[in-house]
Amino acid sequence: MYKSKKVAVVVPAYNEEGLIAATLRGVPEFVDSIVVIDDASMDATAACVTEVAADDPRVVLMRHADNQGVGGAVVDGYRQAIEDGMDIAVVMAGDNQMPSEHLTRLLDHLIDNGYDAVKGNRFLASPTAMNMPRHRILGNIVLTLLTKLASGYWSIFDAQNGYWAVTTESLRRLDLSRIAQRYDLENSMLISMNIINARVADVAIPAVYGKEQSAIRLWRDVPRILGTLFTGFWRRIFLKYVLYNFHPIALFFFAGLALVLWGVGVGAWAVAYSIGPETASSGTVMLSVLPFLLGFQLLLAALVLDIINEPR
Repeated sequence: MYKSKKVAVVVPAYNEEGLIAATLRGVPEFVDSIVVIDDASMDATAACVTEVAADDPRVVLMRHADNQGVGGAVVDGYRQAIEDGMDIAVVMAGDNQMPSEHLTRLLDHLIDNGYDAVKGNRFLASPTAMNMPRHRILGNIVLTLLTKLASGYWSIFDAQNGYWAVTTESLRRLDLSRIAQRYDLENSMLISMNIINARVADVAIPAVYGKEQSAIRLWRDVPRILGTLFTGFWRRIFLKYVLYNFHPIALFFFAGLALVLWGVGVGAWAVAYSIGPETASSGTVMLSVLPFLLGFQLLLAALVLDIINEPR
């Protein structure tokens, strides 16, 4: 236990035979349970986990018959932590990239400050974030900005960081079946956490880059993440600001979007009509410009209100 809280570490693992043993042996002694989810690995990952489990009774191995993705593995680990009566579930990747010596930072922030979830932020741990490959830095920044908009957590950065600690009380309030199963897990979690008004915070934790190889493929995973952000945004706006509690944000957003689309549509028609001898009248131009400007102001107001409305 840690500060009277029972802690479970959830370890998603796929083809991690080279690093999984070091990951498990590095988990601090105060952790009560270590749930390893072997996501249909094709190497000796399960054998390595079994070997460690022989010396550490905290280690429990779950095996997927079919590969479900890191999100599917983590969600199964969350369910097991809830079933085991744990108070906190922490995700640590099986590639030993999430330093266990910083685990207490997450737990202290979660327990002492009353947050529902905390996550690592490699950029706050500067200059260690610069150890990240340059293309991953750029991609992380772009996806983080889009995740801010989709999730409503405007103060959160390093959105793709999977080093999370979450209270099982918060997990019980989530519809875990709606959490994304692949590398859009963290984006999906942030969106779902905002819908239930969970307080989420960043903690400066450096990443360790060694012999591990990232399984992320840009052509395959980035479109999926963008799709999750797009659908998640609409789901959050509808559930949080329309269905559960109607809020001016919804009114400003939908009215502003309609006016902007009207202005763009009329403007495009006016431009097309003006090609050749015909010219658009001043009235036609105003039918495009005024709704567009008013719609833009309403969208800006909705954005500001959403930032103010972030769970704190």
